[in-house]
Amino acid sequence: MKKYSQLPLYTKILLGMVAGVLLGYLFMYIELSGIISDWVQPWGTIFIRMLKLIAVPLVFLSLIKGVTGMKDIRRLSGLGVKTIGIYILTTLIAVMLGLAAVQLVKPGRMITAEQTALYKEKFNVNVQSDEVAALQQSKAMDFIVNMVPENILSAGSDNSAMLQVIFVALLFGIAIMLIDEKQTAPFMVVVDSLDKIILKIVALVMEFAPFGVLALMSGLIVDFAGDSSMFAALGIYALTVVGALLFMILLFYPLLLRFFTGRNIPDYLKSIFPIQLLAFSTSSSAATLPFTIEQSQKKLGISEEVASFVFPVGATINMDGTSCYQVIAIFFIAQIFGIDLSFAQMLTIVMLTVLASIGTPGVPGGSMVMTVMVMSSVGIPIEGLALIVGIDRPLDMLRTVVNVTGDTFVASVLDRHNRFATPRV
Repeated sequence: MKKYSQLPLYTKILLGMVAGVLLGYLFMYIELSGIISDWVQPWGTIFIRMLKLIAVPLVFLSLIKGVTGMKDIRRLSGLGVKTIGIYILTTLIAVMLGLAAVQLVKPGRMITAEQTALYKEKFNVNVQSDEVAALQQSKAMDFIVNMVPENILSAGSDNSAMLQVIFVALLFGIAIMLIDEKQTAPFMVVVDSLDKIILKIVALVMEFAPFGVLALMSGLIVDFAGDSSMFAALGIYALTVVGALLFMILLFYPLLLRFFTGRNIPDYLKSIFPIQLLAFSTSSSAATLPFTIEQSQKKLGISEEVASFVFPVGATINMDGTSCYQVIAIFFIAQIFGIDLSFAQMLTIVMLTVLASIGTPGVPGGSMVMTVMVMSSVGIPIEGLALIVGIDRPLDMLRTVVNVTGDTFVASVLDRHNRFATPRV
């Protein structure tokens, strides 16, 4: 049997989740629930605070790197604009699909009304904060106006103002792209260094994740008084995520590809299966990238010019699977806590999820920090993350399959368009 230190992080987190459940039930059985609330659960709060601590710098630096990393768009301006446009459009559709799935199934409503009322009361202060109340009562144009901060420093000091942080990061990234590379090189050296530091902090925080999840999970068990309906809700949530992701892999992309290129769907799925298999096993679009480029040229017949540009850009900004999952996860937790989100809050979640997909780092815990960022912006208690962290790994593997499938779809469409658009000599 492997030593604990040699186990992969996702196994440690799963073990932490199981241990938290057992610990919660044990202390309830011996009627010492107060020990969990007073001495164990606070460690979960510390873990949540550490995630919130790194959210702003991670989003800011990742977005700047994500935008500036697309500098080759100047060289391939026509292809670049089309690539970015299609990627953002498919991400938006993925978010809307996730929203439709979670609103249709409502997995968070599986818990009892009594438990929902208990949690709604417990987190009433967070749900009814001044920022969230203002968001719920905002007018249509207020959403756009509030994206632009009056002060950069004040925006960076408030996790609920994440749209403003994203706006500033995008502004920085675009400005850097428009300036000569020699003049911005010193600044980008600083950005790269800070980004590496933040990613190392993320790694350190995630090493604490198993214990944080244990503390949060045991606290949830005590708060829910051992009600098993919570686990039924978690199972339905997982099936909802899997169903939405499989729909994108097996129907959404293939049908669109058939419509735009006329390619045979079974042949397409057979050609990309090795890419999907590697993506599933590695859970990393970046790690799969060289193989994706090679296979797409050999099996799909995509030109080297399109493959060498579209796939690296996709590995940076195309996170359709991650975006779809995040929306389902966020709404699931909101349903668990009995939070009825306003239209403005829903719009904020959609916008943040789409924009954050550009800068989601490909490191363990990166998507979790992004989820924390979105939840904080609309006032959803992030303690609910304890419910979904333990089963995140298999869902992450399937999310990566969606991401690389989306890359092959976009590359196939653009390659066909380029062939017809290129004049014959």
